[in-house]
Amino acid sequence: MSSAFRSLSLFNYRLWFAGATVSNIGTWMQRTAQDWVVLTGLTHNDAGAVGVTMALQFGPQLVLVPVTGLVADRMDPRRLLMITQAAMGALGVGLGILTVTGVLQLWMMFLFALGLGIASAFDAPVRQTFVGSLVPPNMLSNAVGLNATSFNVARLIGPAVAGLLTAAVGAGWVFLINAITFAATMAAVAKLRTSEITPRKAVPKRRGQIRAGFRYLRGRSDLMVIFLMVFLMGTLGLNFPIFASTMASTVFHQGAGEFGILSSALAVGSVIGALMAARRERPRIRNIVLAAAGFGFSLIAAALMPSYLTFGLVLPLVGISSITMLNNANAYVQTTTPLELRGRVMSLYIAVMMGGTPIGAPLVGWVSNSFGPRWGLIVGASGGIVAAVIALIWWARSHTVRVHYRGGWRQPFGLEITNDEEIVTREIAIVEAEAQKG
Repeated sequence: MSSAFRSLSLFNYRLWFAGATVSNIGTWMQRTAQDWVVLTGLTHNDAGAVGVTMALQFGPQLVLVPVTGLVADRMDPRRLLMITQAAMGALGVGLGILTVTGVLQLWMMFLFALGLGIASAFDAPVRQTFVGSLVPPNMLSNAVGLNATSFNVARLIGPAVAGLLTAAVGAGWVFLINAITFAATMAAVAKLRTSEITPRKAVPKRRGQIRAGFRYLRGRSDLMVIFLMVFLMGTLGLNFPIFASTMASTVFHQGAGEFGILSSALAVGSVIGALMAARRERPRIRNIVLAAAGFGFSLIAAALMPSYLTFGLVLPLVGISSITMLNNANAYVQTTTPLELRGRVMSLYIAVMMGGTPIGAPLVGWVSNSFGPRWGLIVGASGGIVAAVIALIWWARSHTVRVHYRGGWRQPFGLEITNDEEIVTREIAIVEAEAQKG
């Protein structure tokens, strides 16, 4: 099997991958239909309302972070996944019925977005960490990459299907179909071979467990930098629903089907980036930095495109750079964090990535309304470029550069760059030991 797909040789991961892909397709169908309903059905092309919907949906990731990570570390992951998937399916049914019957109002959509955000806040950390129980440690980076491939294959299929279905039968049926897809993940979790799941040591109840996750993070300057980069990307750059919907409707005067195609074009690049990440043996910070810069410059290029076609052709570059950055960051955090702390650290990671949306989405929506969608893209681009600059400053300060005289006219000087890896490794081990003592 190709190195990019080696985790699929394992039965449990193969089953999980299939169920997650079906569920992800449904999720992207709902997201696409939801944004389009808010923009064109419940308001008159109000990008700010789309931003508020996104803020309510992703805000709980930030507010509930002290609780969700600890729940993911304490609770049986299979049971927790069953609960969260059932809750999100029920919300999909309710939203679909209200839409089909024609009684849905904007405030109702806001409430459903908030409910989905709360359920997702508990679902996301356990989905991230559960993968580590399905594959051996040497396959974790590959499994994380394939998870992103699943997510972005769904992004490729879901928005296009949602756009066509919304135009043909209405958004309400899209919401109902999404509710059914959650059963795929529940079925996959139920059929996993328990004997092949890596047992996880239960985290006992004691004081200071939430603080232990924060304390561990404070002791890792590399993770602090990555978290800051992800925050900037998540706050300003990862507002694709606003970018695509406003450019499609306001700038290029296109409909729901064309909006779905733009989302799929973005996903084409994301799939390519995810597969590239899955081939790597281990994530590297330099790849995170380069991808963040590439993301910023590709968004600037998209903002300058004169037509719907050229705008769509640039979006795969945005997808490649964004998923390369996020995949490497996700894998780096997971592979360098001890298993007993991984749920809390990953909940912080997800909160940082998604929790900035309540700030960034309304801001980008306001800029798009006030100055035009192209300026909204420029604001998004600044997130990637500033993130790369911050990482370069950290790299320069944390690395040692020595210039020494060698003698002779052929090579009088030598240049040596080190990052004191042995010292950093020892410091990480000390911090991990202290965090485990709690």
